Amino acid sequence: MTSDWGRIDADGSVFLRTADGERQIGSWQAGPAEEGIAFYTKRYDDLAADVSLLEARAELPTADPAAVRETATKMRSTVTEAAALGDLDALCKRLDGVVAKTDERLAAKAEERARAAEANVERKRALVAEAKTLADSEQWKAGADRFRTLVEEWKTIRIDRKTDSGLWDEFAKARRAFDTRRRAHFAELDAAREAAGERKAKLAAEAEKLADSTDWVATAKRYRDLMTQWKAAGRASRESDDELWQRFKAAQDSFFARRSEAFSARNEEESTNLAKKRELLEEASRLDASADPDGARKRLKSIHDRWEKIGHVPRDEKDKLERRLGDIERTIRDAASAARQIDIPESTLVIRLRESVDKLQARLERARSSGDDKLAAETEEALSTQQQWLAQAESAS
Repeated sequence: MTSDWGRIDADGSVFLRTADGERQIGSWQAGPAEEGIAFYTKRYDDLAADVSLLEARAELPTADPAAVRETATKMRSTVTEAAALGDLDALCKRLDGVVAKTDERLAAKAEERARAAEANVERKRALVAEAKTLADSEQWKAGADRFRTLVEEWKTIRIDRKTDSGLWDEFAKARRAFDTRRRAHFAELDAAREAAGERKAKLAAEAEKLADSTDWVATAKRYRDLMTQWKAAGRASRESDDELWQRFKAAQDSFFARRSEAFSARNEEESTNLAKKRELLEEASRLDASADPDGARKRLKSIHDRWEKIGHVPRDEKDKLERRLGDIERTIRDAASAARQIDIPESTLVIRLRESVDKLQARLERARSSGDDKLAAETEEALSTQQQWLAQAESAS
């Protein structure tokens, strides 16, 4: 019994035809020669399917080229000596192509790593250059914070030890120079902080005396003067400065709270108007332009007319109320505009990806039906990747 790629002789020996002649690959005693030919041809088909899957895997950007190359090399050894009827030489050439492609990707990765290594050296050189610039800075807090950030960034950059050591020496020298100048600066500030503490203690004492005043205008002006003096007094020690500020602020807050209460009593009408406008804002915020744009606009006009008839509100609330009403008006206009938007057709990329997913799902069903677990696993992996790309494309469209 013969086929295009081999034959089974009378004693059951199975021969494969190759470019170099025939070679025996096995024997068949399990039934008619036709079944033997089909059996060994099926083996070839399975090998060809494995090669196809490996070729597809080699094209995936997420595939590990080293792992694919190793698999292709092992598979080539298997194919070369395979007991199967078919064009094994062609399969070997296809596997050689997979190896060549992975070699190209591995070489590209090696080149990319080399470029990354050089880029990392340049990054550290840039950090050294910045450190040298910072060494002369008088922005003490910002400079110290920046040096800490540079050190943390330095730790994340990997380069060869010799180059790293040389660059670190330069970096550390610049940082030491900055720290030396910074310590000297703050030593000079100690005396100034003590004097600032004395001045602020006097300002806090005066603020406390003014806290019970009912001379609203003159006292408010004096508090503003005291605040100006406070800012000009400089920093005392941290603990003293915080304590004095709490005294000063408590006295100031007490006065202005009492003044606010007095003004509130005089401005009852403005407070009433404020409540009315807030009620209108509440009413306006409940309008839904998406369901009935025209009706929402008419109701908003009615609200606006009533708004204009209400008198003055507190000055510090007026702008906020007007902005809120304006925001609601814009929201209603935008919602009405959105209702008139048209649908955008799907992109060709989404269409192509959806077709690819459908084909892979069909292949997966065939593999599972035939009991080909290996083909099913490979197809399932490719399907997962295509589905991820499709989801990204649909969300971007």
